[in-house]
Amino acid sequence: MSAANIGKPIIEPEKALAEATHALVVGPYLSDRASARLETGGSLRAPDARLDEAEGLARAIDLDVVGRELVQLSQIRPATYLGKGKVEEVAERVKEHDIHLVLMDCALSPVQQRNLEKAFGCKVIDRTGLILEIFGRRARTREGALQVELAHLNYQKSRLVRSWTHLERQRGGFGFLGGPGETQIETDRRLIQERMTRIERDLESVKKTRGLHRKSRQAVPYPVVALVGYTNAGKSTLFNRLTRAEVLAEDMLFATLDPTLRGLRLPHGARIMLSDTVGFISDLPTTLVSAFRATLEEVISADIVLHVRDIAHEDTQAQSADVEAILADLGIQPEDRDRIIEVWNKLDLLSDDRRLALMDAVEHRSAGERPFIVSALKGDGTDALLAGIEDKLARGRSRFRVPVAATDGQGLHWLYENGEVLSRSPHTDGSLDILLRIAPEKIERLLQRFPEASRDEEMPVASVWLEAEDDGATDGEAGET
Repeated sequence: MSAANIGKPIIEPEKALAEATHALVVGPYLSDRASARLETGGSLRAPDARLDEAEGLARAIDLDVVGRELVQLSQIRPATYLGKGKVEEVAERVKEHDIHLVLMDCALSPVQQRNLEKAFGCKVIDRTGLILEIFGRRARTREGALQVELAHLNYQKSRLVRSWTHLERQRGGFGFLGGPGETQIETDRRLIQERMTRIERDLESVKKTRGLHRKSRQAVPYPVVALVGYTNAGKSTLFNRLTRAEVLAEDMLFATLDPTLRGLRLPHGARIMLSDTVGFISDLPTTLVSAFRATLEEVISADIVLHVRDIAHEDTQAQSADVEAILADLGIQPEDRDRIIEVWNKLDLLSDDRRLALMDAVEHRSAGERPFIVSALKGDGTDALLAGIEDKLARGRSRFRVPVAATDGQGLHWLYENGEVLSRSPHTDGSLDILLRIAPEKIERLLQRFPEASRDEEMPVASVWLEAEDDGATDGEAGET
């Protein structure tokens, strides 16, 4: 069975069911005045843009969105989140249009969810529940499925608090079936906790295995470059462009869930590992951040982090702020920001005037703060990006002049495998003078292999640059995690 077909027998019935489900998307957002009064800080996004994103999340699992409603709140009601009049208005709309599911783009308490379901007469889920549903649909690997299940159980555990009346009944029994007088809700909560403990144990094993893989890569070592960004920013398209891989890249939210690693060579021969990761989103459930921490450790330990932004999106600044907040939660602090490269993607979607204005704005930034503007879809700007990655990795690396005998083909191969060959000067006898840039941890091995090598820190790089030959490193050398 091909990778593309994994999960198809399960997904198709779910898709058919979702397509037959009429959904209403409700965006209940505090007004600016209410946010200021309640000191919530508000949102950088316009309400319409937030509602667009919520509708996109609903369509990501094939729901039939038959309507949407923006609700400006002056306050949040403890019982129903919405005011009484708005609850009645939505309930009437649900009845009139035969709506089966109401998606509330907010975080509902179990009590609020139950009260709204009673008032609307249909199923109600909040933003967290919807994102968990998407993640459950997208997970393909065992690790991804475990991470999603752990987050979902954590979410469901909180929903057991007086969510259903049958859970309040007491039951008899003994042993593992529950002691005398144990209520159904206590039994269910205990079973959920036991399952969560087993999953956490399995994920700890995955974490150790991933750590061993990371350790083996560090022993080689190949630098790791991790792609991060808001969901649908184009990370997987850029990943495919740079590595010639065929990772799922579609115009939908959370197209990528399971992480992937591929090897590729930089312009002067250095080899790196490129990691594609799950997209971030505003108000990402903390349970998901916690569950996916093992996966996101690839980002934490990466030598370079590429922050991919959809520069054509109207909320690109707000999306960037959300990604930076999650990076901070993962432990990537401002002092670590020197290993982050901003990549402004989707250049092809900009008008000529906006493109020129963007280029001009970038030119006025200092060299160390300039983002790379690319079109992952068409390939524009990707050569400059690879050169930028190479330059950033080169910081702290030393340059050496290495004489190589005409008969030492094995030595020449070693130089290409372990360093960056910046230039090569041939002599009449067939020997070569190699200008090499190499990582500090490999200098001792270099000097053992080439005792006549000498440091060349001040000499400018030769004007003749050599493109590394394609040896197939990008086409399946490294596998998926």
